[in-house]
Amino acid sequence: MQHEKPRKPVTAPRIGGKIRRLRRQRSLSQAQLAQRLEVSASYLNLIEHNRRNLTVPLLLRLAEVFGLDLADLAEDDESRLIADLMEVFGDAALDGEDVRTNDVRDMVGASPAAARGVLALYDAYRAARQDVGVMNELLSDGRAAPAEGVNRLPSEQVSDMIQTNGNYFAELEDAARAVADSAGLELGRRFTAMVEHLAAAHGVRVTVLPPSPNQPAARRFDPGARQLELSDALDSPSRNFQLAVQIGLLDASPVIDGLLERNGIQSDACSEAHALGRIALTNYFAAALLMPYDGFLECAQRLRYDIELLEHHFRTSFEQTCHRLTTLQRPGHAGVPFHMLRVDIAGNVSKRFTLSGIHIPRHGGACPRWNVYTAFLQPGTINAQVSRMPDGVTYFCIARTVQKAGGGWGAPQSTLSIGLGCEARYAHALVYADGMALDNDDAAVPIGVSCRICPRMDCRQRAFAPVDHRLRMDENVRGLSAYVTAV
Repeated sequence: MQHEKPRKPVTAPRIGGKIRRLRRQRSLSQAQLAQRLEVSASYLNLIEHNRRNLTVPLLLRLAEVFGLDLADLAEDDESRLIADLMEVFGDAALDGEDVRTNDVRDMVGASPAAARGVLALYDAYRAARQDVGVMNELLSDGRAAPAEGVNRLPSEQVSDMIQTNGNYFAELEDAARAVADSAGLELGRRFTAMVEHLAAAHGVRVTVLPPSPNQPAARRFDPGARQLELSDALDSPSRNFQLAVQIGLLDASPVIDGLLERNGIQSDACSEAHALGRIALTNYFAAALLMPYDGFLECAQRLRYDIELLEHHFRTSFEQTCHRLTTLQRPGHAGVPFHMLRVDIAGNVSKRFTLSGIHIPRHGGACPRWNVYTAFLQPGTINAQVSRMPDGVTYFCIARTVQKAGGGWGAPQSTLSIGLGCEARYAHALVYADGMALDNDDAAVPIGVSCRICPRMDCRQRAFAPVDHRLRMDENVRGLSAYVTAV
């Protein structure tokens, strides 16, 4: 076997880390992948560590081996890390440090591992700061302080695991398909079929409890009594989903634990990340069970991703349907690469995933121009938006509010906004893009990631000065906002 000669290197982002991740996801050794690419294992090792450039023929062979589009393979795997670090240096605690984008890019290019270490330290710092804030609030009320714990953000560990895997887990898809085949899950009798499967396969009896103000749990499982209780307050999609979740916990638990271990989320008595990871992957299984991959993708493409029609067909909720759309990334048989986020009316981001390339703030505080926030002004209505980021990339996004029922009279209801989007080049596949000016740059809404790292100085909604911009304040002149100097 001969070395691939580094002639005509591709002028492209460094994607060694992405190649290494794709190889590991497919359980290939360096020697096995090198053989398929017709290069030596040592040369592939250099490529994976970004110490050799890729030739055009080799890039084409990589796209063929992994079953990906060339554009998807060539996406900059380090851009998200750069954006996350810029968010870190946008923290008010680092106001005195004149850190520019080029500085961060150089840092990531020189040592991605060190850059990820800085990000991990910042996550720990934020967790510690939040713990101190909570402790101060509790002490000021005269109550006992919370127990001492480890400073970490379990949600970020799980979010990073999902992002690293492209929100696609083949093992869970296979497990869900096996259960669906054995249980005979047809659309018209899914609830009954799942109840029968739990009884036949696990000896579990399902009871739907009547409404009660003293019944706060939507689902409660007693392993000893083999009894599963569901709240009658749940609507049909939620009740089906909770049944599917319980099946996942009983049928797919070994698969879920194996995935967590493989992704470095270890199981121990006090691991919040492991518990949260199990919930996230079990929810993935439930969605795969209710919306089988092949049938759901075929239907989504045929209906041009009309979410409301998909809801009706699969008897699922708006949020469940949107989330499932982000998981359709099987190599060689993938859907549109979406990003998704869920926010509350206070701006807190409680769910985020990006395959479109857009950067969703790691620690909240996204741009108020995103339609996921303006959707609160028109509850229940799907809002479409063509937007352009400061780097010039254009995105097409939809957003709609959803309500989480709180129970009976007087119980609070929470209103959330779900945002789903993709690069504008994929928008023609979505029914919501019909009639939109996708190619008109002037019609695109200029948005940023967050004020602290957004370079747009002509924004009336700017709430903070950008980290790399020194303000020249003039008390006699008022600009577009207090942080925009009038010319």
